[in-house]
Amino acid sequence: MAKFGKWLGGGLGWAVGGPIGAIFGFMIGSMFDGSSELMKTTTRTGYSGQTTTGGYVMSLLVLTASVMKADSKVLKSELDYVKKFMVHNFGEASATEAVRLLRDLLDQNIPVDEVCRQIKQNMNYSARLQLLHFLFGIAIADGLVDANERGLIEYISRGMGLTDKDFESIQAMFVPNTDTDYKILEIEPVATDEEVKKAYRRMAMKFHPDKVSHLGEDFQKAANGKFQSVNKAYENIKKERGIV
Repeated sequence: MAKFGKWLGGGLGWAVGGPIGAIFGFMIGSMFDGSSELMKTTTRTGYSGQTTTGGYVMSLLVLTASVMKADSKVLKSELDYVKKFMVHNFGEASATEAVRLLRDLLDQNIPVDEVCRQIKQNMNYSARLQLLHFLFGIAIADGLVDANERGLIEYISRGMGLTDKDFESIQAMFVPNTDTDYKILEIEPVATDEEVKKAYRRMAMKFHPDKVSHLGEDFQKAANGKFQSVNKAYENIKKERGIV
């Protein structure tokens, strides 16, 4: 069985209930041929208060579908981004199944408020930050973050309980402007050198891949992108200011 199926077989954690569970409930059975044993396992062991890898992927795909529909068109570049992300982190078979699930989700009405509330109540902050990072990657897959996409992502960010500063920080990783490096570190350009150093240490700790280690090695690797953006922003500011 493909790895994606094993995630479901390992349980969806809290995602098996609430709006996310309801959205996927009717799709999981049709997703896997001859998967009766898989469904028995998921039903028997799937619910817990923990965020499992399977539950995280379900949350990611539901929010991804919402963002992809925000500009009233679904582009091949966006689907390709999702598949590339999945292939890189989970392998070809998992990516194919994820895209199949996503295509089904695109035909559904998704209760964004309820989904965000469920995620906020059950998922830790670092994992929610990683979701936001991925959603911006989807939005810019066609080279431009549409105003509707940006508005929905900001709405989702707030719905998941993320701070405006964290939203602006991750947005700056994808939509650069003159203050991008400072926004990534969540400081103003007038910050002192010491404040820059303190901000870097704080952000490096916040975005460290180990913060999502409970989701498994795959997502820990995926989270490395945020961490690298923080490091790059700090290096740019150091070079600009001559900080040693």
